[in-house]
Order: sequence, then C-alpha cells, then structure tokens
Amino acid sequence: MFTGIIESTGTIKSISKEENNIHFTISSSFTEQLKVDQSVSHNGVCLTVVEINGDDYVVTAIEETLKKTNLNKLVVGSRVNLERCTKVGDRLDGHIVQGHVDGLAECINVLEKGGSWEFTFSGDHQVEKLTVNKGSISINGVSLTIVETKNKQFSVAIIPYTYQHTNFNEIKIGDKVNIEYDIIGKYVMKAR
Repeated sequence: MFTGIIESTGTIKSISKEENNIHFTISSSFTEQLKVDQSVSHNGVCLTVVEINGDDYVVTAIEETLKKTNLNKLVVGSRVNLERCTKVGDRLDGHIVQGHVDGLAECINVLEKGGSWEFTFSGDHQVEKLTVNKGSISINGVSLTIVETKNKQFSVAIIPYTYQHTNFNEIKIGDKVNIEYDIIGKYVMKAR
C-alpha cells in the first residue's frame, strides 16, 4: 500500500525485453535502502524489485501491466515518480493508493495559474462513475484532489512543490497518465 506522496523521481537507465515482459533498470536516490522482493510504486504502478546493482535496481513489468499503463511509453532517460510502501504506523499524508492502476487518461489541457497549474484529463466511462469534486485520485502515483469532474473529464490543481518534485512538469497535452481511482469510491460503487 502507498499514500501517493512521491519520495523521489528515478531515471530509466536501460530497458530490456524478454518475451512479453520488460525489465527496467532505474537509478534512484534511495536504491541503497531497497531490497530484492520489495514493492515500489513507479508512476503509480506497484512493481517488485528483482535485482540491485549499486545505485541502480531492476523491476519487471509483465504484459498485463504494459497494456493498462503508460510504462510501455518509457524510454531511456525517462523520469518516473517513485514511492516506497507505507510502513504500519506512518502518517497517511495522501490517501490509500494500492499501486493497481485502473487505466489511462489523456492530458487535454494545462493551465498555468500564477504559480500553480491546473491539469485537465479525459478518460473512459469510469471517470463519470468514480470521480467526485474534491475527491481523491492518483495520477502517475501522485495523490491529488479533484478540482472538478464532469462527463469523462476531470481536473486537478498542482502546487509548485509537486510540479517541481514529480514528473508533472513533463506532462504535455496528448500525454497519457496512469490513474487509480479512490479505493473507497470503488467499493461504494460496487456495493450499489
């Protein structure tokens, strides 16, 4: 489990394909604190550390993950948002994020608002059912509050700290982002 509070960004150092899987080698500021078999969120996708080499570590994304997320668009040099699992007893500063991406949304507008930014995204039919104004959503692993939602679109406001310390500063109109809807909202919807 994660909270959507990004600890660091990592850089893709190499990418190798093995059958339908892709192995990503990533350099991060906290690699020395990782261990094999540990889960780390990468742009909101929970992946298992399978190897550690100095400042780099390796994770594997399988075909199902590659189909549902934007990881298949990563190239050498791409930055990814990183978060290690939450420890029991830690503060939950964001919201409950599982690292199980529900799908992709497309950035359709970026509006600079005098020191902050408003990003608008368009998604599939689930956006209408699973988003509410002032509700939580995870975008590329970042816990955010929805400013407004209508039809198949929603917007979020990004403060300068988040803009500078995540890969939000690289998202452009037309880019696809990983989204995970609020788990509580999903259970409420299922119970209806």
